[in-house]
Amino acid sequence: MNIQTPISQTIPTGQRPGSRKVFQDGVLHPCLNVPFREVAVHPSAGEPPLTLYDTGGPYTDPRATIDIKQGLERPRDAWVLARGDVEAVDPRPVKPLDNGNARGKHLAPQFVSDRRPFRARAGAAVTQLDYARRGVITAEMEYVAIRENLRREADAAVIRDGEDFGAAIPDFVTPEFVRDEVARGRAIIPANVNHGELEPMIIGRNFLTKINANIGNSAVTSSVEEEVEKMV
Repeated sequence: MNIQTPISQTIPTGQRPGSRKVFQDGVLHPCLNVPFREVAVHPSAGEPPLTLYDTGGPYTDPRATIDIKQGLERPRDAWVLARGDVEAVDPRPVKPLDNGNARGKHLAPQFVSDRRPFRARAGAAVTQLDYARRGVITAEMEYVAIRENLRREADAAVIRDGEDFGAAIPDFVTPEFVRDEVARGRAIIPANVNHGELEPMIIGRNFLTKINANIGNSAVTSSVEEEVEKMV
């Protein structure tokens, strides 16, 4: 049975009740601003707030202005350009296939942007795997290291528990540990250079579990706005 969830077409933004979005800066890459969700537990009993992995992106950032017709801010573009191994090229024309060959009222409006896509310069490789194997700790690697630790470094009462099943997991994830796991092929950081809006995350046996969701407007039942609301 396919049950459609009613959609209000109002995309929720800003803070969430009972919690707040907080950030931690990078050290190797001071430009980083890594998000966390700080949840109030029981302040009257003196319990400190609980830090959670935050996946709300700019939609839960009270500082952000959201306009899906303009697209999200792209702070990661600066990281990519700073490495000096990409160049901007003219984009190809949009084809009907890009829009699912939809027509009429089902045709999603074309996203208008004057941004030129990046590609690797001649002879360069711009994947996180290639950087890792060359011994380079990228901004993306430090970002995911900070994110994986959930600010536990500040808690003097951190307790090791659980079963590691033979994995060599350090008490705290470091940027070097991230680089080594990626270089060994035991973890990946999905980070295409043309996704300047993404918040880096890592997938691998020695890292927190991630859940994948496929989002895309249907040519029959949904709009772009409805799909964005589902994501949020």
